[in-house]
Amino acid sequence: MRESVFLSKAFSQSMQPCKIIPFYYKGLATFEDDDITITTLVTFNRFKVFGELVKRYKGPISAAVHVVPSDTHVVLNALHELYTTTPGMSSSVDVHLVLSPYARQLNTWRNAARLFARTEFVMMLDVDFAICTDFRSHIRAGLDGEVGRGLRNGYAALVVPAFEYLNQQDGIDPDTFPSDKKVLLELVRSGEINMFHKSWAPGHNSSDYSRFYTAAPGEVYKIKQYQSAYEPYVIFKKEGPPWCDERFVGYGGNKAACLYEMYLSGMSFFVLGDHFLVHQKPCLRGSRAQT
Repeated sequence: MRESVFLSKAFSQSMQPCKIIPFYYKGLATFEDDDITITTLVTFNRFKVFGELVKRYKGPISAAVHVVPSDTHVVLNALHELYTTTPGMSSSVDVHLVLSPYARQLNTWRNAARLFARTEFVMMLDVDFAICTDFRSHIRAGLDGEVGRGLRNGYAALVVPAFEYLNQQDGIDPDTFPSDKKVLLELVRSGEINMFHKSWAPGHNSSDYSRFYTAAPGEVYKIKQYQSAYEPYVIFKKEGPPWCDERFVGYGGNKAACLYEMYLSGMSFFVLGDHFLVHQKPCLRGSRAQT
């Protein structure tokens, strides 16, 4: 089958025209099959935080970059500059272009990033989150019992809880973010940090932050009260779990719908009690694109 035919079938439910160009840039490094690829979505106004994500993760990343056809020249020039000057990007990052005049076809972009990931496991993550702890090494070292078997068989997803600074200026420089749970808890107690989007509790409170705060070192606990609006950042097996429904477009609810379908398929969600992410506030113009 020709690549063009395959791509037209793979993304047939997307709003058209929509042209996917896989591996516009392909990372030079080789990663082991059991590694974890971060799959993320990138728009032109998120190039700076994209570079920060690459520098902090130091692992495989599969990024779907949205390009409005009328802005192709400007975006591709800026992307080339970013790709060739950001440490680690040319070795560990695969970039796939999504040429479309339509903004916020986010589930299409998610599927593209996941489809072309080159490892057995993927993480669905918004580009403007800082990697604060080394969950990648922890997971790869092995999870015992039900959780590890579920992840390897495609029946479990691992949640990394998300936080944000209440003062926007505190959340701009990821080099100042906490790097272990003890420091995180001190910032929570002082009122500087709280769960991400606390004003929209259904988005993340199924992670049970109260239990996260008191979880023993190394604890992984199962989510027992899943709700349909839940939209955590999760690690799961690339092949097996349902893909995101590309008919969901526009602002809000698209990722929640994707994860809810995974839950309804029989997947269980488990929270990593030692690990967390912190939202990086963009110091650029434009609204947050990955929602």
